Amino acid sequence: MGQETAYDAVLLVAFGGPESPDQVGPFLERVTAGRGVPPGRLAEVAARYERFGGVSPINGRMRSLAAAVTDELAARRHDLPVFWGNRNAPPLLADVVASIRDAGIERALAWVASPYSAYSTCRQYGEDLDAACRSVGAGAPGIDRVRPHHDHPGLIGPTADRLAEALAEFPEERRVGAHLLFSAHSLPTALAATCGYVDQLRDAARLVAERVDPDGGHPWEVVWQSRSGSPHVPWLEPDVGDRIESLAAEGVRAVAVSPLGMPVENFEIAWDLDLEAAQRAESAGVSFVRARAIDDDARFASMVVDLFEERLDPTVERKSLGGLGLRPDSCPADCCPAPARS
Repeated sequence: MGQETAYDAVLLVAFGGPESPDQVGPFLERVTAGRGVPPGRLAEVAARYERFGGVSPINGRMRSLAAAVTDELAARRHDLPVFWGNRNAPPLLADVVASIRDAGIERALAWVASPYSAYSTCRQYGEDLDAACRSVGAGAPGIDRVRPHHDHPGLIGPTADRLAEALAEFPEERRVGAHLLFSAHSLPTALAATCGYVDQLRDAARLVAERVDPDGGHPWEVVWQSRSGSPHVPWLEPDVGDRIESLAAEGVRAVAVSPLGMPVENFEIAWDLDLEAAQRAESAGVSFVRARAIDDDARFASMVVDLFEERLDPTVERKSLGGLGLRPDSCPADCCPAPARS
């Protein structure tokens, strides 16, 4: 590929999470900085992490993904380093960008651990990268980001296969007619109205449901999780737990939940789905399974390299399965605006 000098490295970017009890407090302080979150609320969230030993799975999964992307790049004859940095936990982006500069790298292409378009899942990461480069100062590398890619085959195929595996866990009498719930992080409705987040999630859910259930025997819908903030501010609904309970009242006996909005295993999946949603399903008499996240599927690492290669060479196919069209490489100035701060 004649344009391979366009980028000297790949940077994987994630939200991050604590890896020990002593990291929980600093992590939560970074997440909530400037938001005026009461100390009691922070203590409540910290207690959740303590139930899991103060460890979120996301950092371990990102390490494994970085290794898989490195191997995939080598298999495709790209001799390029892979870096990984987080927004809220070590390795922090500013430190990683400094390491990239110190390695003599001038330009890197960043992949963010969310394929969807919203302020918190897209534009804010760009702001974080810009801030990290400013903190590094002279010699900071130029860093571009890959496009949003909610309908890439490397996302849709593994998600469908993991959901099919989860459905197979039900006994036959429960599997028939089981309800499919595609869960994603909720947003304030006012913020969701300014971006393509909801449309992209519904498009991805449709693509997955069609592969898992081409005959249409399983009703499906998108639900939301991990709501935070003032109870007076409207957020996307229904909440996954609320919807499980309402489905139980309608006579549904089994639900299979796919963490579609969070392709990399993380603490919110563990808490909101594996613990809270599962408990509410049990209390409502509904059989519950949760599909595994897809970050450890070989096709997922291959997708990251696909997105890298399409930026190296404009003749490379830009893979897309949905009906919303390809997102541009660079976000327009008016897309996914930041939330208004009171």
